[in-house]
Parts: sequence; C-alpha cells; structure tokens
Amino acid sequence: MTEATRRERLRAETERDIRRQARALLVAHGRDAVTLRAIARELGITAPALYRYYDSREDLLHHLADDICTDLALELNTGLARIPEDDVTAQVYAVCRGFRRWALAHPQEFALVFASTETTLGACGPDERRQVGDQFGRVFLEVAGRLIASHSAHHDQGGDVPESLHADLTVFQQVLIDTVGARGVPADTDLLPLSAVYHITQSWVRLYGHVALEVFGRFPFAVANPEPMFDSMLAQILGEMGFTDA
Repeated sequence: MTEATRRERLRAETERDIRRQARALLVAHGRDAVTLRAIARELGITAPALYRYYDSREDLLHHLADDICTDLALELNTGLARIPEDDVTAQVYAVCRGFRRWALAHPQEFALVFASTETTLGACGPDERRQVGDQFGRVFLEVAGRLIASHSAHHDQGGDVPESLHADLTVFQQVLIDTVGARGVPADTDLLPLSAVYHITQSWVRLYGHVALEVFGRFPFAVANPEPMFDSMLAQILGEMGFTDA
C-alpha cells in the first residue's frame, strides 16, 4: 500500500467516524445537537480539525442525509426483492408501507431528510438531477413509473393537469422516464403522459403528508391506530388509477 493510498483510506475512515458520531447525536438528541464541537468532543479531536473533512456543519448534514437515504433505499429494496417482479401493485404497497414504518422508527432521520427547511438539504434546481433523497426517490419513482407504464389503459386517470404546472411536470416527466428506463422498462411520453406524472406527484404529496403528520403527532384529531387510514389511502390512490388492492 502506497503512502497516498494509506492516507486516502485513513481519511475515508475518519469521515465515516465523523458521520457515524453525527448520526448518533441526531438520533439521541435531534438535529440541533449535531454540532462540530460536540462531534469533535466525542471523537477526541479539535473542532477546527473537522474542517479538513467537511466545509461546514451544513456540508456535514448534507452528507449525513445522503447516508440516511442510502440506508432507507437499501431497506426498501430488500423488501422489494421478496416480491415477484411482475406484481407491481404489491411493490407499490411494499414501498409505501416500508417508508411509513421506517419514518416512524427513525423520526429524527426523517425530520432531517424530509422536513428540513435548509436550502442545502432541499431540492436542487430543475436542471440538476442530484439531490438529497435521490436514493429513496429513485426507488419510489421506479415502482410508481413501472406501475403506470405497464398499464397503459389507465392513463386517462388523474384528471386535468393545471396548465401552470405543465413546465415543471414536463421536467419531472423526463426524470421519471429516465429512471424507469434505467431499470429496463421502456417508457416514453405516450406511456407516461403529464396526467400520469401529475397523479404520481399528487400521490406522493398525500402519502408524505400522512406520514409527516403521524411522525410529528400532528393529526387534527386523536387517532389510536393510523395504519388502517394509511392503507385505505393507498387503496384509494390505486383505485383511482384502476388497480386492485394487494
């Protein structure tokens, strides 16, 4: 092993140690506890030394969010691997239910990735493909896109698309086509028209809204067990597209 290779390996190990400690602080005490000073104290180094690895606290949080999304995508893909490839409806249920279970079990990680108001953790511009959540988003988009692309008879579902959304949805439409195509499912604007893309977007908003309200305890009324409500919403979303329950 050359000296340069050894330094690279040691640097990578230190970066992993920093993010591991940052995540431990996040889980135990929330995002406000994730400070460079606290991490340095736990690792036995000085806070300025951390700037050799991350430009700022926000830079570290961004990498931490990427790690979290990678773990979430791995968990969802593990569940998908147990479902036949041609049972796309069951895959949709598995991804949505898996996301809810993960969010409830990891509220601090969910809050960092999916409820952050910081621009460094938010979505990129329309011409940029990489953003925090790509790993999870790719899983969701693949399954949702494959569902619609494999059932062309239902593409008239979803209602009229507001004209003011056409430009944004057209960009997202190409992202969705590329994502589905990368997994070997041929798709184009005929198979995934704007109405289908609009429905996918609306569905994600509804799913995310339910999960966020549940994670943060913000239901407008007391619900002893929100799971049946969540499953009913999934069935309704798929029913609106003409698909049966799983």
